[in-house]
Amino acid sequence: MSNGRDLRIDFFRGVALIFIFWDHVPQNPLAHFTVRNFGFSDAAEIFVFLAGYAAILAYGKIARRDGFLVASLHILRRAWVLYVVHIFLLALLMGIVFFANSQVETRDLIQEMGLQYFLTHPQQALVDELLLRFKPNLMDPLPLYILLLLGLPLILPMLLHKAEYVVGLSVLLYLLAPWFQWNLAAQEGGVWFFNPMAWQLLFVLGGAAAIHGQREKRQELRPLPRRPLFLACAVYLLACAVIALSWKWPQVHDAFMPELLSEWLYPISKTNLSPARLLHFLALAYVLSNLLPNGRWLDHWLARQGCRMGRYSLEVFCFGVLLAPLADMLNAQAGDGLPVRIFSALLGVLLMATLAGWLAFNKQLQRPTQVAIA
Repeated sequence: MSNGRDLRIDFFRGVALIFIFWDHVPQNPLAHFTVRNFGFSDAAEIFVFLAGYAAILAYGKIARRDGFLVASLHILRRAWVLYVVHIFLLALLMGIVFFANSQVETRDLIQEMGLQYFLTHPQQALVDELLLRFKPNLMDPLPLYILLLLGLPLILPMLLHKAEYVVGLSVLLYLLAPWFQWNLAAQEGGVWFFNPMAWQLLFVLGGAAAIHGQREKRQELRPLPRRPLFLACAVYLLACAVIALSWKWPQVHDAFMPELLSEWLYPISKTNLSPARLLHFLALAYVLSNLLPNGRWLDHWLARQGCRMGRYSLEVFCFGVLLAPLADMLNAQAGDGLPVRIFSALLGVLLMATLAGWLAFNKQLQRPTQVAIA
C-alpha cells in the first residue's frame, strides 16, 4: 500500500496496457508472451476489471464523504472527459493511419484498421462517432468504459451497501444478454465488439472486489497448496494454458481435444465474454492475488514503472493506441525484420513509460507549495 492505495492495481493496469499495445501491433513477436497466449482471457479483461475496482475506490470514497449526488456528478464529469478524449483520439488515429497508409505500399492500413467506412460514408461516420457507434480497430475499450461509467451512479448506492445484490443482478444480465442477443448497434448494422451487457459483469465484479478488500477479514493461515479453491484455480489455469498452446498446432489439438469438450467450450466469444473467458480471468486474478501480495517486490524499479503507467492509465492507453499504427508503419518500411519488430515493440513501451514519468513529474510541479507566514 502507498497512502492507502493498493499498488498492485496500478502495476497490473500498467502490465495490461503493455499487453494491449503489443497485441495491437501486427506480427509483433513480443505479442507471443502476452496473457492471451496462455489462456482464454486477455488484457481486456484485466483492464475492465481493474477499471471497476479503481472506480469504486475513488467514487465510493467520495460518496461516503460527500454523498451520492456529489459522487454521481464526479462520475458524470469523468465520463464527459472520456467522451471528449474519445472524439479527439479517433481524429488523431485516423490522421496517423492515413499518413501511415501513404508510406506503406504493400498493405492497405485503412482497410485493416476499419476506417474504410469513414471514406465511403463520411457524414454518417461522423454521426456514428458522436453516438459511439463508429469504432475502428483499437478504439473499442474506451466507449465501453464510458458506458460503464455512465451506469455506475445507478448502482453505486446499493453496491456500497449490498454488493451481493448488485452482483446477482449483474450475473442475470450477463446470462440473458447472449440468450436474447442483447447488444448495442454499431456502424453498418453491426454491434459492439465488447457487448456492454456482458462486460458489465467484470466491471461490477471489480467494484465488489474493491469493497470486499476494504473490509477487515480473517487471513487464511493454511499454505496455498492446501487451499481447495487455490488448487482448483491453478488446475483450471493449467488446463487453459495447455488448450491455448495447442492452438498453435491444430493437428495436435484436434487429435487430443475430446469432441464433447469442444462442443461445450467453443466458440470462446470475446464479444459476449463467454464463461470460459470469465472463469479463466477470475482464476488468474485469484491465483495472482495470493501469489503476489503487497510486498517489497513493488519497490523494484521495473515494478515502479508499471505502477506509474497504471496510475495514468487513460493517457498511456490513448498514447499506445496512437503508437500501434506508427510501429506497424516502422516495421513495414524497415522490411518487417525480426530485429526491427522487437525494437518497435520495446520502443513503444519505453515511450509509454516516458509519458507516465512526465505526467508524474508534472503533477509534482503543480502541487501547491506551503508557504509559512511569519
